[in-house]
Amino acid sequence: MAKHLGPWQQLSTEVVYENPWLRIEHHEVLTPANTEGIYGKICFKNIAVGVVPVDGDGMTWLVGQYRYPLDQYSWEIPEGGSALGASTVATAHRELAEETGLRAGRMYQLLNLHTTNSVSDECAEVFLALDLMAGESSPEDTEELVVQRLPLTEAIAMAMDGRISDAISVAALLKLSVLLGRSDGSIERLTASLERVE
Repeated sequence: MAKHLGPWQQLSTEVVYENPWLRIEHHEVLTPANTEGIYGKICFKNIAVGVVPVDGDGMTWLVGQYRYPLDQYSWEIPEGGSALGASTVATAHRELAEETGLRAGRMYQLLNLHTTNSVSDECAEVFLALDLMAGESSPEDTEELVVQRLPLTEAIAMAMDGRISDAISVAALLKLSVLLGRSDGSIERLTASLERVE
């Protein structure tokens, strides 16, 4: 029995690989042109969560780490995974504390994103963290992190010139830059247009 997905028809689905974080499916399909085809789909078991922390001095924090799939070092906003159905806001608070030691007094929804929608169903949610308090970090065993405090303007410049290439980080920093421009550079004015979340 074919399943209609917009102009596509899904004829069959087979799981070809699965681990605790993702599942890879092979689909036999009819394309929008009604021709037979195949589709490979990566199904994620977590929602990607990112946080842009900003303090009263206009400083932010980036996390540097080696990314195994790319075989290269990467500077990023603090990020992690939230199990499907779990609170992404709680995950944002947890990842911020684990990776940087920071605790946020206020969180705002900044961005929803589909990272690679041609091959996966991965979603990301990004938050703006304010009223920051310093504490101890506690990265996971698989993480060897370097944390850098720098002006938010410099982090945005890194997203613009390619020193930051992580898609979630680039999207979040550039959206924040645009919103700040519309708010005359004031974080407090900007937050009036964002949803505060707990």
